[in-house]
Amino acid sequence: MEDVAKFLFGISGNVIALFLFLSPMPTFWRIIRNRSTEDFSGVPYNMTLLNCLLSAWYGLPFVSPNNILVSTINGVGAAIETAYVVVFLCFASSKKARLRTLGLASAVAAVFAAVALVSMLALHGEARKLLCGVAMTVFSICMYASPLSIMRLVIKTKSVEYMPFLLSLAVFLCGTSWFVYGLLGRDPFVAIPNGCGSFLGAMQLILYAVYRNNKGGAGGKMQGDDVEMSRDARNNNKVADGHHDGGAGGSSTKAGKMDSQSQV
Repeated sequence: MEDVAKFLFGISGNVIALFLFLSPMPTFWRIIRNRSTEDFSGVPYNMTLLNCLLSAWYGLPFVSPNNILVSTINGVGAAIETAYVVVFLCFASSKKARLRTLGLASAVAAVFAAVALVSMLALHGEARKLLCGVAMTVFSICMYASPLSIMRLVIKTKSVEYMPFLLSLAVFLCGTSWFVYGLLGRDPFVAIPNGCGSFLGAMQLILYAVYRNNKGGAGGKMQGDDVEMSRDARNNNKVADGHHDGGAGGSSTKAGKMDSQSQV
């Protein structure tokens, strides 16, 4: 019965994470149509790509037995994020932006290659699982923590303008599904980061409930760092028009700095 429940939670996590991975598609149609990345940032997609690669690797049978559902969604996520990065490289608005994206993509490939090679050539059994699990957990938690700045902005401005409800809900459901999956499988490397994601998703929903009637902002009376945060949120909102990425081991959800979120 426990195995059946674990499988069902894994399937639900796959479905919700796929929605999160595909959520920035309108942004990329715009980039392709305009043949320019404009002010959009490619950083979240590169970081999500690394997260997906590490999570997909961790879920493989020779690294972590009985976690194939972690590999399936993150393998798909890695393919989707790779396509996003390629689009950024093809339609970069400037040479500097293209070089920055290429450099970050190269760093992502290097980190993943290092973890994969060391785990295969130098480690075996539990040591291999430990290395890959720690690497996956670190990047998953970093991605789940990325919306903290936008949550701070919501509290300061008393507005949920840059925190879409459906994406916050998806982040909560995705994190919760994979948290339960990790608990049922007694796998701390899946449960811990997704437990953090579920908690942060719940906090986003609570903030939304508190400030849901203030989508227009706080009367425009922001000053100092509040103004700067608002500018950051507007710019980062362009990153993905609500891009929240989800993947096993750390979800990804991807408005504002929430764009880099979600992981399974």
